Amino acid sequence: MKVVLRVLTAAVVMVAGLLPAVEASALTKLTHSQAASIFSAAGITWSSSGNCSDWNNSTCTSFTNINDSTVYGVRTLKQASGCAVNVTGGTETGHASGTYSHRNGYKVDISVYTCVSNYIRNTFTRIADRGDGAQQWRSGAGNIYANEGNHWDILYYNCGGC
Repeated sequence: MKVVLRVLTAAVVMVAGLLPAVEASALTKLTHSQAASIFSAAGITWSSSGNCSDWNNSTCTSFTNINDSTVYGVRTLKQASGCAVNVTGGTETGHASGTYSHRNGYKVDISVYTCVSNYIRNTFTRIADRGDGAQQWRSGAGNIYANEGNHWDILYYNCGGC
């Protein structure tokens, strides 16, 4: 029943024009260990200013309750770009709230490296700046990449073709 409601809710939101037209799918929440294992196997690194993974500590980088589509989206970015990817923010407390938020498993922050920045800017479509002035790009799959200066804030509606 929960899966049916998620799909129906996503379909209603897309019809209403609130989201880009992306494929609705059931969400699977991962543990920190599950996500870390997938990242590690793909050669994706992660770091935190607190050198920790407690999702109730804003200086940590946690993947607790992250959506599998977000994890696989980061993996898709790594594979498609061929660039180094370092995750610096996950589901830990301290990020802005909202339905499509870090805490709800839809977003990650990654380090600004020349390779990945060039890939995003040269591959995806430039769209309007976010309300806070961050420049944004939309992938063909509908995911949003916002340049916040010292990191990329990425919103994954789906895994981007994983």
